[in-house]
Amino acid sequence: MSKARIKLESQEVADIDEVCSQIKGIAEKAGVEMKGPVPLPTKKLKISTRKTPCGDGSDTYEKWEMRIHKRLIEVFADDRVLREVMRIRIPPSVNVEMTLG
Repeated sequence: MSKARIKLESQEVADIDEVCSQIKGIAEKAGVEMKGPVPLPTKKLKISTRKTPCGDGSDTYEKWEMRIHKRLIEVFADDRVLREVMRIRIPPSVNVEMTLG
């Protein structure tokens, strides 16, 4: 039995929650211990730009924000279960980082 720490990052909450539910289903089906998904703090990237490029007129700004949602899952499982977790269809918007320990 080894411990796998899976860190998921995405801009889309629905995509990241779907991947978490798939991992949870595999863990419950195999009967292994699982901790998570633990929601980590959301990173907010903010940009504000001037609407008029020349500088004339009133000072009006456009504000843009991108949010990056993160989840952490720990699975205590053997190689067979971890191979099954690695076969999950992951949407392109989700970034997955897995460390074994």
